[in-house]
Amino acid sequence: MSKIYLVGTGPGSADYITILAFKTVKLANVLVGSRRALQLFPDYQGETLELRARNMDEMMTTSVKLAREGNTVVVLSTGDPGFSGVLKPIQKLAGELEVEVVPGISSLQLCAARLQIPWDEANLLTLHGKGNSAPILDLIDNGRPTIVLPDFRVHDLAQYLLDNGALPQRRVAVGERLSYPDERIFQGTLQQAASTEFSYLCVMVIY
Repeated sequence: MSKIYLVGTGPGSADYITILAFKTVKLANVLVGSRRALQLFPDYQGETLELRARNMDEMMTTSVKLAREGNTVVVLSTGDPGFSGVLKPIQKLAGELEVEVVPGISSLQLCAARLQIPWDEANLLTLHGKGNSAPILDLIDNGRPTIVLPDFRVHDLAQYLLDNGALPQRRVAVGERLSYPDERIFQGTLQQAASTEFSYLCVMVIY
């Protein structure tokens, strides 16, 4: 039976890629991933297909088609494939195609580690592709810290929470560019977060 591999590449730095991920990539004759993910494997010599936000559906369909044709296809997923990654879209397309998932370290896990939050006692949420929306409002007052992947900009999410009744002095943290040399951990209030510029590679924690 044909198979497609979904490989988690961790939060960004190659230091966080697992040995199994490297071994699996070596099997591929087609490697699919974002530019950021592909750059983590500079020694790879086979065919590459670059994922972009605008071609995601097309590339997922192409990846499944190539695997069904007998190619060894590895799809890279930043973080872990099962959290805001490629597992869900591939499952919708795979049918009888065998799927093997090689897990990776999510930026949420790394953020929890940096802030020493037991993440089995936290709310975990992704807003990728969902905008600043109601799901987060249902979670932030249940007594647990909420670790969230914002849809895009942290300050927009902070302002959304303020506009929907969150207290300006509420304590928050932001892990920015986690695992990279210029990593930054911000800790302050929701009001401060709403007026601070962050890159798009962020994880936000609402306490």
